[in-house]
Amino acid sequence: MERPDAPLCMIVLTYRVPLDQVDAKMKAHVAWLEQGYEQGIFLTSGRRNPRTGGVILSRGGKAGVEALIATDPFVSSGAAEAEVIAFTASMAADGFAALLA
Repeated sequence: MERPDAPLCMIVLTYRVPLDQVDAKMKAHVAWLEQGYEQGIFLTSGRRNPRTGGVILSRGGKAGVEALIATDPFVSSGAAEAEVIAFTASMAADGFAALLA
């Protein structure tokens, strides 16, 4: 167990439109996610089960992450709303803490 003391946010997306409208924005959303991964901001992401939205684990403080999530095509189009939950990682599995730095 390691103690990384890293600022993180969990982003919880909730779809507000039917899935066919969500799927129409999926390509743009995935491109947006890929940029976040390339910039080292996102750590993991995926669909909620059942498919009512998604979850993204992100580096950074709440204000910066809120500004970033506003640019997500799902959010900017109104297809989804986002809740940003800020937290400080005080414990992490061995090896995972290095990803949080």
